[in-house]
Amino acid sequence: MPLSIDAAHRIAVVLVEALPYIRRFRGKTIVVKYGGNAMVDAQLKHSFARDIVLMKLVGMNPVVVHGGGPQIGELLGRLGIESRFVDGQRVTDAATMDVVEMVLGGLVNKEIVARINSHGGQAVGITGKDAATVRARKLTLQRDATLPDEIIDLGHVGEVESIDTALVDLLSGRDFIPVVAPVGVGADGAAYNINADTVAGKLAVALHAEKLMLLTNTAGVLDGSGKLIPRMDADTAQALIADGTIHGGMLPKVRCALDAVAGGVGAAHIVDGRVEHAVLLEVFTDAGVGTLIAGALDGVWPAS
Repeated sequence: MPLSIDAAHRIAVVLVEALPYIRRFRGKTIVVKYGGNAMVDAQLKHSFARDIVLMKLVGMNPVVVHGGGPQIGELLGRLGIESRFVDGQRVTDAATMDVVEMVLGGLVNKEIVARINSHGGQAVGITGKDAATVRARKLTLQRDATLPDEIIDLGHVGEVESIDTALVDLLSGRDFIPVVAPVGVGADGAAYNINADTVAGKLAVALHAEKLMLLTNTAGVLDGSGKLIPRMDADTAQALIADGTIHGGMLPKVRCALDAVAGGVGAAHIVDGRVEHAVLLEVFTDAGVGTLIAGALDGVWPAS
């Protein structure tokens, strides 16, 4: 059935709005941290995969970093292994780390790769251990700075020590879409479970990415009255952290975004992953579906 004139006009308006963004970001790297509802809901899974494929087809270089906490918890439960958390960090002993690698590097990673490929992309799944892409060191927690001996051992939980982009650069340069599981490797060859937001942010800086996108299960950063803040500069974000407006689970995401921007990433986006085609809406439209954070807002949007 042919489109009505009104429907055709709406499509034309969308394409015209997207054109300057396609022009500006062609050849640029965009790191997308994939998690939350977008990894669970079947329709959102497919819309995310199509978004990534379209980005590649119009000349951008998307790099996907994914989480998988719920999937890890589910398999641990089925195996009778207790999940323990300290300050939001999963305590990861040797047995748990085996499951983490199995889920992140196998089950979840390959599912994402298969879905992107089913929509016409050429995705390749890796972990941070491959080619020592993500060098890690052991992460320890110290709850009370006045008690230096009170160190909490989280097991195989790590933080990023360094990033080697050689493998990701090679894949992107050959028109593949890298899909990265956040498992790092220590100097001793041991595997470490690392927060996916952190890996995405550090990878975006190392790749000199134009954008970092963090998918989440909220509308974005909210002000004191609960209204979405669609865009803000780094100084505003720091002020909102200082006065407590940004708190709780949003705090580490905003800090991750600020670190990326401070490291040279053009802009960071905290995106509502519950919205279908959230990635495309954030990259290709003026309105977006989340909060944009940049060092300064001047020059963030392309001239039409």
